[in-house]
Amino acid sequence: MENLFNLNYKDEVEALKEEENFEALGDAKYINHHDKEARLYWAFCRPSGSHPHQIADSDPLVSIMAFNHSRLSALSRFEHLHPQVIENETLRKKIGNRTRMLFRDLTDNDFVELNQVLDLVPIFLPIAVNQLKYGRKWNDIDAHPIQASIFLRRSKIYHDDDFFQSFYQKLTDIEEFELSELKTFLIEISSMKHQIEPLVLNHFKERSLLWSKNSNLHILQRKGIEKLIEELDFR
Repeated sequence: MENLFNLNYKDEVEALKEEENFEALGDAKYINHHDKEARLYWAFCRPSGSHPHQIADSDPLVSIMAFNHSRLSALSRFEHLHPQVIENETLRKKIGNRTRMLFRDLTDNDFVELNQVLDLVPIFLPIAVNQLKYGRKWNDIDAHPIQASIFLRRSKIYHDDDFFQSFYQKLTDIEEFELSELKTFLIEISSMKHQIEPLVLNHFKERSLLWSKNSNLHILQRKGIEKLIEELDFR
């Protein structure tokens, strides 16, 4: 830490820790302090994570420190991040580890915030693709079909076998669906089909046909499912 900034304000901050309203006092004293070193140190040690105003600091290094020590959402962090950090490759490297962690979480969720962030900072698309392909998966949240389609279009130049393997794993797995669940799912997908990429629709069609083939449905039930599957076609 000493390599990032001097510790002139360490004793002051340590003294404030004795107060019940330590964070509020620190905010009042340091967030808008005239000395960059004071703002930098407070961005590092603010107890509940950095404040949005700290990420939006006029100095890129303070902004970086606050970005890396924030507990805000990825979207909120990038919304407040100093523009020079986004534009300058050397400065971007200083948020590299945190950025990878954020995109790992974004690609592990429903892709809504992922696309919002990429609308704001498209320069990080390669990191998003990398985390989709190789990042550790922590949950089973499906990508929303429309949001998955948006991401599919914007990442076209990065499509390869590894991409599609990871991408399809993010789409809803219908293998264990009951008949009623599959019906509801197909009706929902059909209602938004004009906003969904054909590749995604075809995936759902193929998986649904396989589900029907492997089921023990009565012939009339099977025909009903097949009719719903046909509704996924563009008309």
